[in-house]
Amino acid sequence: MSDLPRKAVTRTAKLAALPLGFAGRATWGLGKRIGGKPAEIVARELQQRTAEQLFKVLGELKGGAMKLGQALSVFESALPEEVAGPYRAALTKLQEAAPPMPTRTVHEVLEERLGEDWRALFLEFEDKPAAAASIGQVHRAVWRDGRQVAVKVQYPGAGEALLSDLAQLSRFARLLGPLVPGMDIKPLINEMRDRVAEELDYELEARAQRKHATEFAEDPDVVIPDVVHQSDQVLVTEWIEGTPLSEVIATGTPDQRDRAGQLLARFLFSGPARTGLLHADPHPGNFRLLPGEADGELRLGVLDFGTVDRLPGGLPETIGTCLRMALEGEAETVYQLLREEEFVKESITLDPDEVLDYLLPIIEPAQAESFAFTRDWLRTQAARIADPRSPAHQLGKRLNLPPSYLLIHRVTLSTIGVLCQLDATVDLHAELSTWLPGFTPDGRD
Repeated sequence: MSDLPRKAVTRTAKLAALPLGFAGRATWGLGKRIGGKPAEIVARELQQRTAEQLFKVLGELKGGAMKLGQALSVFESALPEEVAGPYRAALTKLQEAAPPMPTRTVHEVLEERLGEDWRALFLEFEDKPAAAASIGQVHRAVWRDGRQVAVKVQYPGAGEALLSDLAQLSRFARLLGPLVPGMDIKPLINEMRDRVAEELDYELEARAQRKHATEFAEDPDVVIPDVVHQSDQVLVTEWIEGTPLSEVIATGTPDQRDRAGQLLARFLFSGPARTGLLHADPHPGNFRLLPGEADGELRLGVLDFGTVDRLPGGLPETIGTCLRMALEGEAETVYQLLREEEFVKESITLDPDEVLDYLLPIIEPAQAESFAFTRDWLRTQAARIADPRSPAHQLGKRLNLPPSYLLIHRVTLSTIGVLCQLDATVDLHAELSTWLPGFTPDGRD
């Protein structure tokens, strides 16, 4: 019924071939060097061939393979430029598109989930997908009341594929480590596996999107398309026009970049405070830059609420308090807060001043009224933490990430990655002061 490779043996074989492919290209590169080709040229060709194979496979398989690729795509800014160059094009393709499933399969899903007369629900329906992603693809249509809508159709067998991919990918997660310096890939894969059921549940997604759409209905800066209809494997939402953030990253003006960065930070930090939910999939494919009303400034359109973190009280106040104390140089207070939240386990003893030195470069964007997020800055931070010889690396290995903070941590890192891809100058301090409990002494400005 579907072009999504569902048999475990098929998908496993494709994924299992990746490490062998890496090894084969390493041998190829050695031969080139022995043959007299300059090492730096060989290294560049090797990176490009590796990127092409890795992300071609991840994109074709969709499912968990593509989802991991999308998650990694926001971190390409952390790579040295000579390495990032070959990866960038392949990575950004995963933020917007994947090979679509056949029209016949789409129609079968719609008939099964919406009924034999599903076409009566639409005045128009475009068979060619407008976008195709990890577990579903989107078709543009006109709802029976005349509204322009996006129809998200889940791939048959998506759940089985997600679990199969993530189990296989976790087996060679170590080989993916160089893609994201300083980041352990395996916990990321494990966290994705734990959330598979939520990702596939369009009722949960519809509920989260409706809540955001209601809360942001009158917001001048953020646009959330409302849910029109929902069933098991089909989700119909209002259509929004706009420039994908991946295009802004590639060709946007400085003003567009700065505006997109400011609004992205505003949405992601304000969302938990306003809705009790954190949008937990901030890769550029899920955001659009829209014209403002009348002569107003550009607005941010937000898509895909399939992965959210439920935070009924908003972001934990400890984050804001710890951040504020770190910026004020209160090493002992920060250390005690980290111990209370189990970032430092009882069996571990660390020097509070060394912990503060470790944190300050990471959180310096929160101090300035205007901070330029750049690839160079992120590379510096990644290199500082990734270098096994550095004190920061050794200290980082002794810190712990409590499960309740796992998704918050990933969203924060992903957001920083996107801001650096945008090369945006952002007043992060203003957003934190407004929306992050504990960041100002009374919790809010």
